[in-house]
Amino acid sequence: MNYILKNENAIYYECGYSCDNAIFLRLGSEAFFITDGRYEIEAKEYAQNTTVLVDRDIIKAANELLKSSKSIQKLIFDPHEWSVADFSKLSAGYNDIFHQDPDFSRKKRIVKTGQEIDKLSQAAKLGANAFDNFISKIDVDLIGLDELTLTYLAKEQLSYSGLYELSFDPIVAINSNAAKPHARPTNDVLKYKDLLLIDAGLKFERYCSDRTRTICINDQMQSSTNQQFNSAKLQRLYDIVRNAHDEAISQLRSGMKAFEVDAIARDIITRSGHGEYFVHSTGHGVGLDIHELPVISSKSDVIIEDGMVFTIEPGIYLPGEFGVRIEDTVVMKDGKAEILGA
Repeated sequence: MNYILKNENAIYYECGYSCDNAIFLRLGSEAFFITDGRYEIEAKEYAQNTTVLVDRDIIKAANELLKSSKSIQKLIFDPHEWSVADFSKLSAGYNDIFHQDPDFSRKKRIVKTGQEIDKLSQAAKLGANAFDNFISKIDVDLIGLDELTLTYLAKEQLSYSGLYELSFDPIVAINSNAAKPHARPTNDVLKYKDLLLIDAGLKFERYCSDRTRTICINDQMQSSTNQQFNSAKLQRLYDIVRNAHDEAISQLRSGMKAFEVDAIARDIITRSGHGEYFVHSTGHGVGLDIHELPVISSKSDVIIEDGMVFTIEPGIYLPGEFGVRIEDTVVMKDGKAEILGA
């Protein structure tokens, strides 16, 4: 198979090294890692089973390599990885050999190896511990701080003071701001008995974790899914989301289709009368990218297999009031879902 990659994580998956200016080219049994002089030493040290080529213009170098390989009939590329300008330059004179395969690398990575699962499990454990540590500090030091400051402190806690890279900028949202699934931090101040939604993760050896908890700020704060709120309405909706989360995980089986998994969680929320307030898919794959395949949505007919790793994250979002989301990352093992980091 012949293919060309530009995405950093896609390249890393192939050869164990990547940087922000590289192209990976597979031509049959030969592999080429093309980068510029800034990364030459590291590329030659870490890129495995590849020939490292160094050029100031890596796209031109790739084009010339294709020119020298006259027998190529088909070269697969992912159009999501290329700008129009870069692809035009890359394919100049050879446009007829390029064949689009969207999400090419993510399809290859959809079933994780044992080594990948070990890294994802470690990322999840570290992330869960960081959640616990962050939440334990709230009652001591953090009540009275605004979301901007809380988000800054969450980054420090989740990264273990910079030891680990974050999977994404954490979401730390109070009360009505939590009704925005991708809430940005505001000047809202955290108070006793508030709702606080925290969505965050970290990377272990480049592999991501992802977790969300919605908690009540009270004297018994903890990060489990067993939360007690003062508002009867909020408690009812929280329990609905928790039931959707728990049932989707407990009923998950290898061989199901992704839309069937989505339906387990979505039907519970819909039957409660809040289906219109569950505004996103039930889950997404996690790996080198924080969003990978499979997508656990009502439109996905991907068959769930052992070795797949993805989130289960139902939610209810009432604009102007509050939002609730509970998320765990699971791995399919022996036909069932196992929560990572639990």
